[in-house]
Amino acid sequence: MGKSNSSAAKRQRERERERKKRDKQERVRANRANGGGNIPIATVDEIQGGLLSIEEVVNNVANGPSATGTRGRGVPTRLFVGGLDWRVTTQQLRELFEEVGVVNDAAVITDRDTGDSRGFGFVTMSHHRDAADAIAKINGSDLEGRTMVVRAATERR
Repeated sequence: MGKSNSSAAKRQRERERERKKRDKQERVRANRANGGGNIPIATVDEIQGGLLSIEEVVNNVANGPSATGTRGRGVPTRLFVGGLDWRVTTQQLRELFEEVGVVNDAAVITDRDTGDSRGFGFVTMSHHRDAADAIAKINGSDLEGRTMVVRAATERR
């Protein structure tokens, strides 16, 4: 008895999977060769909120690193800071992160009904490298007897 149609269909599906895998690998190689991972991205809030103008974003993308090895103003990076003691103030949070780099904004999130701290906050650093330094230096450190968690903030869904 000959091979059934199901094994021919199975071989076809396997060939298609292999083709898709090769195509993806080629796209990844091409993106890496073109430097696709280093393009700064600004959020709509950053542009509409006045933190960056569209011209600044375009200039950062077009000009790349300057002669000194740094970008002009950079794209701000927002960090989540968790594990805060309820006594920690926004000012304390700002001062802690200013030891690492330039802070655009800092806020300890409070309960809208009671006004008490919810135990977390957000800090916006002016440069990606400052944000990376803050994560490396402050994450896992102690503030008011509590171990802090610092990571890049993600959009709420």
